[in-house]
Amino acid sequence: MTKAQGASILVVDDDPEIVAMLTTRLGHRGYKITTASDGHRALELAKREKPDIVLLDVMMPGKSGWEVARALKQDPVTQGIKIVMVTAIGEQVNELTSPLYGADAHIDKPFEFERLEKIISGLITSR
Repeated sequence: MTKAQGASILVVDDDPEIVAMLTTRLGHRGYKITTASDGHRALELAKREKPDIVLLDVMMPGKSGWEVARALKQDPVTQGIKIVMVTAIGEQVNELTSPLYGADAHIDKPFEFERLEKIISGLITSR
């Protein structure tokens, strides 16, 4: 059994193309994928599904990714979920802001899938 098998990822992005790409690529790697297109749905699914990792866009309708990250880390039920901010807000902003909201890692769009996969693998290994 690989690290990916059995690990679950909640992909949260309002861009259906990004969601489809991540769902397909990560699903082929053996991850169980759940998706949400806004912050409110992301929080609902995270509390219910308790994924290992949330891949979280920042700029979304409803709650922003930062608001979702903060809410997940403040809730005892979800505070152990690893969060990766996946966003196009700019590398410096992402690097400086993501840790303030409790993100465990970040990657900027556009990204190389191999780099994202290394981040995910590292977070799963550290659990």
